[in-house]
Amino acid sequence: MEVYDTVLKNWPVEYQTITMPTRHGDTFVITGGDESKHALVLLHGSSSNATSWIADFPEYSCHFRVYAIDIPGDPGKSAPNRLPWNSLGYAEWLLDTLNGLKIEKAMLLGLSQGGWTALRFATNYPERVCKLVLLTPGGIVPTKKSFLLKSIFYLLQGKRGVEKLNRYVAGSNPIHPDAMKFMNLIMTHFKARIDREYLFTDDELKRLSMPILLIGGTNDVIRSNEAIVRRLETLVPQLQSSILPGKGHVLINMTQNILPFLTAD
Repeated sequence: MEVYDTVLKNWPVEYQTITMPTRHGDTFVITGGDESKHALVLLHGSSSNATSWIADFPEYSCHFRVYAIDIPGDPGKSAPNRLPWNSLGYAEWLLDTLNGLKIEKAMLLGLSQGGWTALRFATNYPERVCKLVLLTPGGIVPTKKSFLLKSIFYLLQGKRGVEKLNRYVAGSNPIHPDAMKFMNLIMTHFKARIDREYLFTDDELKRLSMPILLIGGTNDVIRSNEAIVRRLETLVPQLQSSILPGKGHVLINMTQNILPFLTAD
């Protein structure tokens, strides 16, 4: 939390923080941008928090009212509650958060497990989502067994193994040294969820009526983005997809790939 607060002190643009009560506990939100503009909600990946959007937040806040939200149960400032994957808990949580923020309809942008959370909400409340951006999302295809085995192997090696695991996940993507230190700190002192995530059914995915952009990398060690595209293309005809050669799982600095989709009429 000390590192989190240090990141906030060095936030590159004007922002406010809000603690929003929900039926699943308090939720911490970093928000900025013109309040009269469309709402863009940023949902971070597993074992992370809202500060992971620090590099993208300034550009997005030029175009939207941005809300970077700490998902409950992860190493942020929201409640520590870990809701069952196979329940509607995370959809209920985000619904309460948006209602509390007085957001009637929002654009959702989710990375990895944040993409799963966005999908859980969008498949249950499609009328509340005007656009959906998924960066290598969970819930479409199973996690690669090779990643699960390597994760166990690295985590048995202590602090050095944690550093190896984070580099393995990041792949060739350039990550700021301070960000990598924060990732290592989290993985050293935070117990990540290891229960199997929920995979969405075809009927659930067919409920997605909003424009959708999917971005993934060919070198993602956690899940196959090519397989994600193949499945979604048969169920979501309005899907736009972009598979980036050489990119791994940690998709950062993607604003130039995403803004044309978000700002299009």
